[in-house]
Amino acid sequence: MPGLMQDWPLRIHRAIDHAARHHGNRAIVSRSVEGPIHRTDYRQVRARSLALAQRLARAGIRPGDRVATLAWNSWRHLEAWYGITGAGAVYHTVNPRLFPEQITWILNHAGSRLLFVDLTFLPLLAKLMPALPAIEQVVVLTDAAHLPETPFPATAYEEWLAEADGDFTWVPVEENAAAGLCYTSGTTGEPKGVLYSHRSNLLHALANGAPDMFGLASRDVVLPVVPLFHANGWSLPFLAPMTGASLVMPGPRLDGASLTELIQQEGVTFSAGVPTVWLGLLQHLEATGASLPSLGRVVIGGSACPPAMTAAFAARGSRVIHAWGMTEMSPLGTVCGIKASLGVLDGPGAVALQRKQGFAPFGVDMRIVGDDGAEKPWDGDSFGNLQVQGPAVTRGYFRLERDALTEDGWFETGDVATIDPHGYMEVTDRTKDVIKSGGEWISSITLENLAVGHPDVAEAAVIAARHPKWDERPLLILVPKPGRTITRQAMLDHLAPHIAKWWMPDDVILVDELPHTATGKIQKTVLRDRFAGHFDGPG
Repeated sequence: MPGLMQDWPLRIHRAIDHAARHHGNRAIVSRSVEGPIHRTDYRQVRARSLALAQRLARAGIRPGDRVATLAWNSWRHLEAWYGITGAGAVYHTVNPRLFPEQITWILNHAGSRLLFVDLTFLPLLAKLMPALPAIEQVVVLTDAAHLPETPFPATAYEEWLAEADGDFTWVPVEENAAAGLCYTSGTTGEPKGVLYSHRSNLLHALANGAPDMFGLASRDVVLPVVPLFHANGWSLPFLAPMTGASLVMPGPRLDGASLTELIQQEGVTFSAGVPTVWLGLLQHLEATGASLPSLGRVVIGGSACPPAMTAAFAARGSRVIHAWGMTEMSPLGTVCGIKASLGVLDGPGAVALQRKQGFAPFGVDMRIVGDDGAEKPWDGDSFGNLQVQGPAVTRGYFRLERDALTEDGWFETGDVATIDPHGYMEVTDRTKDVIKSGGEWISSITLENLAVGHPDVAEAAVIAARHPKWDERPLLILVPKPGRTITRQAMLDHLAPHIAKWWMPDDVILVDELPHTATGKIQKTVLRDRFAGHFDGPG
């Protein structure tokens, strides 16, 4: 017998409709690419998004068509997301930090027909356009006064948008229709496209907003430092309008000084980004003595958050929310809140807990399994391959026919993890990064977190280098903080009280910088290639 509830499909426009109607005057502040601060609100963004959907329809964009964005976080990019999905099309966020060859491959594989691009990326696009036959129109996210000459036909966004009057109705696609397309960074093989639906995005955002997760409220002022092109902007473009939280968009300036200025000026209460961004912010605060009294919560994900970073924010009055996820999970998988079963934790106890990635929200299930496929116990000690399920977890990749799931319906994350009796998951390594020394596993992430805890260390990476006796041994590569140095022995002495003797790195190397992927993660493939033979010779 069917229920008697209204048929109310979960389409993305519901979020901006709600924000415009119930929180219409909540501010959306952007640092524009052109320079000045721009201010608008949810009511205006909805109106312009509706006009954008109308304009796309007039341009021949139809449901299911891909429309690409090569852009920073701004009000125009936000309008593009809602306008594209409101026209029934699919927003295709492109990471401009990828190699040009990867960007070309991604745009061609997606078959995106129209491209919204920020001024910053026009020189890059000029080199790529001859190899992008599917792109029919380029719309530059600026006005006519700032539109430069380009070697390809391009239209200024403001003038293009003004051709629509907004007398339009959102295209009524099915809630399971494709809404967004984001490609993995392609560290192994070609990048793979994750195709989100309207339903998956809204369910994911709803789960993300729970008190134990991000816990946003209408009084919050949210700064998404994480770019919209990084795994759905961690759902903040949907969650903030759902809750009525104000948005502060940082544009192209993500350095410590610029972020500090924006947080102070706008009274930001909540922000989210990867560890490399927060490293720059903390270094700026340390160098200048600046404070961020309004900043209550900081979400750190993308790669493991070192306990030293958690402690540094705590000392400044900001609580770190350690999160884990994947592009394939929309992306939230876990958040490290404090469960009732743990009682009240603060100080060192809370910092120790927050080294873990946390527990799953509603809508995510997880397990760890051995190489034999048998599930491992949740005892906090047993390592296993982490697998996940849920309504916002991919079951396959765009234009790849094969299913990405195990025979019994789980997605293999590629992470090695433990889960403790309270349900807290801790990633101990990526499957490809774990160090197998003499048949035993060593966690590179644990060693890196300990190394970054030294006051003279800015960044650390641990890789497996081949060894004539033990097959692999850990090699620790460090970037000292500006103006500081550290000796090999000082680092080994720092590590010794915290690890088993056989976990101790066989060598410590100082470098000026570490290579990073386009999403801010340390690029260990480059380091492994560079230092693979470091221990060659007599064992």
